[in-house]
Amino acid sequence: MDLTLRPAVAGDLPAVGALHQRSRVAAYRDLVPAEALAAISPESMGRWWTERWPYERETHLLTVAERDGSLAGFTYVGPAETGEPDVGELYAIHLDPLEQGRGVGRALMIDALATLHGRGWRHAVLWVLAGNERARRFYERGGWRPDGVERQGNIGPAVTRQLRYRRDLP
Repeated sequence: MDLTLRPAVAGDLPAVGALHQRSRVAAYRDLVPAEALAAISPESMGRWWTERWPYERETHLLTVAERDGSLAGFTYVGPAETGEPDVGELYAIHLDPLEQGRGVGRALMIDALATLHGRGWRHAVLWVLAGNERARRFYERGGWRPDGVERQGNIGPAVTRQLRYRRDLP
């Protein structure tokens, strides 16, 4: 049951989209109305990833985790949306719901932090749904702390409250 991390390739994007949607439904089911989660299909999420790939693959890195040849999770990192030159951002970390608690998230987090540092950033930020206590505990165990900045974002038609977390890079 080996876990392998590697940069994504174009052929991974439909599966990344489908996993992204499964992960969101599982993680947000108690936080976001079911109809908002259902508004985005796995196929449309795959198309979303496929459409953005040509424009972002030079500045952003999508890393996939595979266990025994099946997609187990992914991370997506790049420059911070704030434009701060010494800050990178972890835009996404998603796991197949069956992989939670099996070390995939930790492996992806370690890899994402190393990638951000390797690209020259001294600090990193990420956004998490305010009510997602499981994710918040995961990030806090990884050295992330809320920095007091909040925003509203959308998941489908649902408006969500998000907290920004920050940490120094090793």
